[in-house]
Amino acid sequence: MQEFNAQVSRVKDLTHDVRELELSLLAPDTIDFKAGQWISLNVWHPGLKQYVPRQYSIASPPSQCHKVNLVFNRIPDGLGSNYLFSFHEGDPVTFQGPNGSFYLQEKPGRDLVFVATGTGIAPFRSMLSTFLEQPEAGTLTLYWGLRSQRDIYYQHELEALARRHPNFSFIIILSRPENGWKGPIGRVTTLVENHIASVSNVTFYLCGNGGMIRDTTAIVRKKGLCPIRTEQYYDKARAGTDD
Repeated sequence: MQEFNAQVSRVKDLTHDVRELELSLLAPDTIDFKAGQWISLNVWHPGLKQYVPRQYSIASPPSQCHKVNLVFNRIPDGLGSNYLFSFHEGDPVTFQGPNGSFYLQEKPGRDLVFVATGTGIAPFRSMLSTFLEQPEAGTLTLYWGLRSQRDIYYQHELEALARRHPNFSFIIILSRPENGWKGPIGRVTTLVENHIASVSNVTFYLCGNGGMIRDTTAIVRKKGLCPIRTEQYYDKARAGTDD
């Protein structure tokens, strides 16, 4: 992986515990990556008394090659999240990348289904505009599972994309909504089970916690054979696999 020097150009709190960082590249000043790939930062581990790598998906599209956006949530005692939450605008940062096998496969005419939990939305944000800009793009459906209304972000951005691209739709489902929520309630796997009638000509991309990935894969397999690409999120590492 290549090493990049950058500067924190924007810090934005998206929710009570989710933050977005914009890193403007300095040297080199551009990055070439595939939508969905990640970068790696070295974080000091006090117990091991050494730096350890932490990987974070790039949440901005490849067309924005002079910067990268990261989206992450605060995890108690999480080395990576606490490190990223310590950054302020103007701070220097060094990272390595890009890397990762969980990236958008450009196959014209094929329909895609994205399933995310929490900050698993990050690589999909990079993939969305990339896919929808293709002249022969098929349909794209995003199912995103969150806990409650205060955990929702990027909703207006997704709504704007849906207005511009008739082949894109999304549903946010909450597992523990507060009063007044008019959307679906439950786990995101329920949407896959109830809304997907056929998996013919469909590729599934799953990103989030391991339980969601396991359960969604089982549900899809019962409906038929199709490509399933997965990336599991947790604070200590990230694992990307093809199935």
